[in-house]
Amino acid sequence: MSKAVRAVALVLGALWTAPNTVIGLLGGVAGLACGAQVHWRPRDLALVFDRWPWGPGGAITFGNVILHTGDALDVVCSTYAQRAAPCADPDIVLADHERAHVFQYMALGPLFLPLYLLCGGVSVRNRFERAADRYAMTGRGWWPWP
Repeated sequence: MSKAVRAVALVLGALWTAPNTVIGLLGGVAGLACGAQVHWRPRDLALVFDRWPWGPGGAITFGNVILHTGDALDVVCSTYAQRAAPCADPDIVLADHERAHVFQYMALGPLFLPLYLLCGGVSVRNRFERAADRYAMTGRGWWPWP
């Protein structure tokens, strides 16, 4: 894919998921008042709010925004399958997992959240989470349907 075509695809994807990005921005801005820190991560195509003060820990993505409760997104973590039961999956980097969700949002736009919830929400059974883990392990396969 040429650089020009890729650039157009990224802009269209960002516009398509803009309603989701607004949700993330609202949450992120609210977190700033409680100590969150914001920065742009070009590789992840996302505005990241580190030290986001709410939630059980980890990260959640809304469009091109990642809300992260830790100090840095480049941390090693377990896959959903590892948390569900002993398995042979290697650990992953959280940033890679969340980048897959950014790609999913950019492809599906406003359809992402309803489809994600219909597939089980935050769960090892959710095809979106399995695809994000696969992408984090291999660098390929962020699309949730084979």
